[in-house]
Amino acid sequence: MKVRRPSRAGEFYAGTVGSLKAQIEECFTHRLGPGKIPHVSEKTLQTLVGFVSPHAGYMYSGPVAAHGYYSLAMEGKPEVIAIFGPNHTGQGSGISIMSEGVWRTPLGDAEIDTETANKIMRGSDIIDLDDSAHTLEHSIEVQLPFLQYLYNAAFKFVPICFMMQDLDSSREVGRAAATALKNRNALIIASSDMTHYEPQKIAEKKDRLAIEAIEKMDEEQFYSVLEDNGITACGYGPIIALIAAAKMLDVRNAKLLKYATSGNVTGDFSAVVGYASIAFSR
Repeated sequence: MKVRRPSRAGEFYAGTVGSLKAQIEECFTHRLGPGKIPHVSEKTLQTLVGFVSPHAGYMYSGPVAAHGYYSLAMEGKPEVIAIFGPNHTGQGSGISIMSEGVWRTPLGDAEIDTETANKIMRGSDIIDLDDSAHTLEHSIEVQLPFLQYLYNAAFKFVPICFMMQDLDSSREVGRAAATALKNRNALIIASSDMTHYEPQKIAEKKDRLAIEAIEKMDEEQFYSVLEDNGITACGYGPIIALIAAAKMLDVRNAKLLKYATSGNVTGDFSAVVGYASIAFSR
């Protein structure tokens, strides 16, 4: 079996089983987190279709990410999860998917849903089967330990890595995913941080504009706001893809669950990174 080994264990998140579980629990109970550890519902997902989740080191963005995973746990157990992440490494194709094997973390192996991955690929001409883009990319990897903490191995996922993040390409991927996931117990996670390395007040102002466009589920406005204001959200393509998919999956509401910055964690507000957890529900 093909095994994608962790590239950020011991760096972005703890590298051993016990320490990683403790770190995730600290994210849930943190003053910037939900405040308590979730109880996982045994139901299939009822209304939640997807969410935006940050992907920095857990010590910085983990409490904000925990809000999305807390909401997910309350909703139930998805069968399959499509995870959209930006390409930070420059390796691989413009839009890269893996269709088989497992991704390993300290909490075990997460299996790729081959059938769903193939359906998504058939729905788009721009998605390439390319493992190399995923080898060292962290944006999808850091979402998996949260999912494994909640569900152990009781889910499959599809990783899609975006180096091309233009409006049309991102929409196409989102629509292909929505077609493959329609009428299934499925979830989409768009992995993205927000503004990078600007003073706290400037980051908050810029990110507020971006979040308002996301909450309107207006991908054109979101794209324009980023360009017009120089907002350095790294996973804007995955967010656009989530919005496009959400519209096809009957989402009626996008709501900010939590926003904070690295400055809220470290106390250094001179050059922060913004983090947002935003839920998309029917």
